[in-house]
Amino acid sequence: MKRLFCALIALMLLGSFACAETLRVGMECNYAPYNWTQTEASDEALPLAGGGYADGYDVRIAKRVAEYLGYDIEIVKTEWDGLVPSLLSGHIDVIIAGMSPTAERMATIDFTDPYYESELVVVVRKDGAYADAASLADFAGAKITGQLSTFHYTVIDQIPDVQKQTAMDTFPTMIVALNAGAIDGYISERPGAESAVATNPDLTYVEFADGQGFETDPADTSIAVGVAKGSKLTAQINEALAAISDEERLQIMEDVLADQPSAE
Repeated sequence: MKRLFCALIALMLLGSFACAETLRVGMECNYAPYNWTQTEASDEALPLAGGGYADGYDVRIAKRVAEYLGYDIEIVKTEWDGLVPSLLSGHIDVIIAGMSPTAERMATIDFTDPYYESELVVVVRKDGAYADAASLADFAGAKITGQLSTFHYTVIDQIPDVQKQTAMDTFPTMIVALNAGAIDGYISERPGAESAVATNPDLTYVEFADGQGFETDPADTSIAVGVAKGSKLTAQINEALAAISDEERLQIMEDVLADQPSAE
């Protein structure tokens, strides 16, 4: 009888673990410092189904959200262009991938409140012709690109007489092109630029004073969680994000910038 009782308790406990909801989080895992892939396990990194581990600002925010809501968490590594389709198909539950709630995206999916806000800069070579640029006008004639399917690429048109280059799939690809001299610069949000400069000492980035840089909608430079239209997760995640103070968010970004893998 005692054995039967113990077996029933064990089954109940097993059932409680099995019933825990899993939050499937889609991200590129190739957009440091927001998200990246690494080969070694660490205290903050989460395993990926295809091998390796994911870490970065998005991973750490996702962990905080899942913990607050009482969910298990799974990081689903997904190409940038596949994130919204994966959400719409139900393959993932949310997008936490350094994604901005642009008007175009909001026509298809919903977004939570922002969990990070930044501004646009241009990443260039330290020894290049545009290292001392201070305004968009200073980039006249420059070969500039941005990531495919992002608003970063569209703002290039604001640069007078720019030589707009073909959009590229990933930020690592743009860094390689910049180092090789194929382009003069690429558009990035400041944290991404800081990440690139930290791991590529030949690079720097140009910030702009008010009125000298890109004109953008505030939503374009905010980062939020993408969710399906009408999802109950929107309100739940907003509650979880509200529990993370501005100071904590800044500290998390400082931590990931320090922890990101060095360039090979």
